[in-house]
Amino acid sequence: MEYVTDFKRHRRLRSSKAMRDMVRENHLRVDDFIYPMFVVEGSNMKKEVPSMPGVFQVSLDLLSNEVKEVYELGIKSVILFGVPNEKDEVGTGAYIETGIVQEATRLIKREYPELLIVADTCLCEYTSHGHCGVIHNHDVDNDESLELLAKTAVSQAKAGADIIAPSNMMDGFVKVIRQALDEAGFTNIPIMSYAVKYASAFYGPFRDAADSTPQFGDRRSYQMDPANRLEALREAESDVEEGADFLIVKPTLSYLDIVRDVRNNFNLPVVGYNVSGEYSMVKAAAQNGWINEKELVLEMLTSMKRAGADLIITYFAKDAAAWLKETN
Repeated sequence: MEYVTDFKRHRRLRSSKAMRDMVRENHLRVDDFIYPMFVVEGSNMKKEVPSMPGVFQVSLDLLSNEVKEVYELGIKSVILFGVPNEKDEVGTGAYIETGIVQEATRLIKREYPELLIVADTCLCEYTSHGHCGVIHNHDVDNDESLELLAKTAVSQAKAGADIIAPSNMMDGFVKVIRQALDEAGFTNIPIMSYAVKYASAFYGPFRDAADSTPQFGDRRSYQMDPANRLEALREAESDVEEGADFLIVKPTLSYLDIVRDVRNNFNLPVVGYNVSGEYSMVKAAAQNGWINEKELVLEMLTSMKRAGADLIITYFAKDAAAWLKETN
């Protein structure tokens, strides 16, 4: 029998690990990761989040040990979320000088000055109603909320935050925060905007970790409809025009098409947020022995890089950093 041999032999470039490594198009690095940390008031507290195995709420007095582990793994950036004891209608704990994120920032900067601190800038963890702004008639008042978000950003910068990351999805938040930072003398502090943030069911476990579940309604009037694609480009374009320095797409795993759209249309660094629900699904499957966690996580994170993410906020950062060290 005579065989046809005039076809392309793509397998030539897959013949060995060394060959595959040589032609690999996308690489996952520890430098790509930003690790989320939940800081709580009180003392001697390290409480695992029930829906997020391996993720903890940590009090200030134990924070140094947690940061030391992150730093020694080679992770160069963390994003801080605060969980205060006291909440009120206007989220005062977000912008006072003694706020939990401000205190955590000062502590980390004293001990690890070269570690980049990203401060999540929102009010939902600090408001008694759990929404991301000031409430009037059961609705979030966009413009009144902007003033408090700007105060929060400035207070975080004063505490030593390297990057401000507003996640509230109010219209005009980048412009107002940029102006406030500049007027306060923080012209060199970049804004990592949650430019594209969907009203996603994947956020459930985070609300356990940050104690930020809305007490009424939901956030669909200010977060984006998961069915929309072109809207993401409008949102990102506005933030670029208003002075954003990074663009976050959140969530990432179910929105890889949006990551690619943002990458193709804008020249700023793109950040994928590998959110809590994405993390918890993998952890649950791994605990049941249904998957190879290491292989799946590294494949998942690589897919985010392939889609166009330059950086990845991920609860897997510590695990992935350790795994990458093993393979190098």
